[in-house]
Amino acid sequence: MSEAPHGAPIKTPGQLIAAIVAGFAVPIVIIILLAYYVDSTTRTGAGTDELAPAEIAQRIAPIAQVSIRDANAPHVYKTGEQVYQAVCSACHATGAAGAPKFGNASDWAPRIAQGYDTLWHTALTGKGAMPPRGGTSPDDYSDYEIGLAVAYMANHGGANFQDPPKPAPGAAQGASGAAAAPAAGASGASSASGADANAAQAAAAAAAIAAIPQASAPAAGGAAQSADASQAGKALYQQVCQACHAAGVLGAPKFGNKADWAPRLKDPMDTIYNYALHGKGQMPPKGGSNAADADVKAAVDYMVSAAK
Repeated sequence: MSEAPHGAPIKTPGQLIAAIVAGFAVPIVIIILLAYYVDSTTRTGAGTDELAPAEIAQRIAPIAQVSIRDANAPHVYKTGEQVYQAVCSACHATGAAGAPKFGNASDWAPRIAQGYDTLWHTALTGKGAMPPRGGTSPDDYSDYEIGLAVAYMANHGGANFQDPPKPAPGAAQGASGAAAAPAAGASGASSASGADANAAQAAAAAAAIAAIPQASAPAAGGAAQSADASQAGKALYQQVCQACHAAGVLGAPKFGNKADWAPRLKDPMDTIYNYALHGKGQMPPKGGSNAADADVKAAVDYMVSAAK
């Protein structure tokens, strides 16, 4: 039995040289092709667009921005839906962090039972994971616009709330919606300190009081003759008192804040009524209105009941 002859694949020096060159060249070519393929594919990871014109423009943009607006232009308020879409939907659309989900009646039922004023106050001051005003400032959205968003969400959850009263035109430019003084007071405080901040708040409060429509105040009293006292007090609060009490301007006890009202409630109610009727400190008699005494007392009762 004979064996087949075994021959080497490389028989000549030329074949040996060719094999050596191929052994080096082929891997190098493969590496180059792989590198070109990886570099030419679309990259979607973080930072892959850092050289795009838009990204470069954003990085070199100045930190400070100047926004010029006509101070004499009429203020255009956002609707409740617009404020919801811009601010509130981040949590309320999905119910994140325990927020009542938009349109979910079971989520909103216990909140609606608390009443519109409580919900509005909660939206302005914050509660739990929700920051005050949804994380915005009075310069972004006024109290009135926040109130519109509250009514919009609550009504889609089964409530039948009315929109808050629209601020008087004269108070619109310095107003934070329903409370004209808070935004102006906050704006003045942001650019002043100490005595300057107090002076700015005083000017804001004076402007808010001056903007109270005197002619409409008796109408609240007339309505109270056919409505119960609590409704008359609520109406006068929304029309007059909240200009300072909604945000605690110049030390006014904030609506619904038990800590602010506790030292006041140590006095008899007759004393508190007397302060409201005849004024005290920066607060003018009857809050600067010409409402009936009975309506002023009803407004005091309304604020006191919210702080208990």
